[in-house]
Amino acid sequence: MAFLTEEQLKKMGFKSLGKNIKISDKASIYGCENISIGNDVRIDDFCAFSGKITIGNNVHIATLSHLAGGAQGITIEDFAGIAFGVHIFTETDDYSGEYLTNPTVPLKYRKRIEKEVIIKRHAIVGAKSLILPGVILEEGTAIGAMSLVNKSTKPWLIYMGMPARAIKRRNNELLKYEEQYFNEKNTIK
Repeated sequence: MAFLTEEQLKKMGFKSLGKNIKISDKASIYGCENISIGNDVRIDDFCAFSGKITIGNNVHIATLSHLAGGAQGITIEDFAGIAFGVHIFTETDDYSGEYLTNPTVPLKYRKRIEKEVIIKRHAIVGAKSLILPGVILEEGTAIGAMSLVNKSTKPWLIYMGMPARAIKRRNNELLKYEEQYFNEKNTIK
């Protein structure tokens, strides 16, 4: 995988850009002026980003993921992980049949659902999952592969299914490693 150089990243005009960022040269990023990226972030091949997006530190977004932040925005906090082929949407049309749908139709004939999505610290999203507008993945949430997340979660639980449902607790022992990681990182400086 080839990554954009630091110089190339700076020229793209991001709202803010941290250190040690690796973005594939095959990723498609639209509206960089609305996107903030923290430190130690990796974005893999064929990802597509648009709209307002804020990415924290130590975040990985795997190949073929699509983040559509719209005006509401997507926030991905520190140590979160987005696996292969995940789709995150902050906007959708109402598909009830009461309104017309799709972007070729003027807004006065459509009903839009527009809500922010937040993925909190240490939350992870399994491959090919779909996260809908308004969802908040609480700290430590794990979403199993191919899940449909249409409701917010509770912290440190594992969810899976269509729609996603809590199936068991997730261990939060990893928090001690976060502390060690920061201690080592600060010592190396």
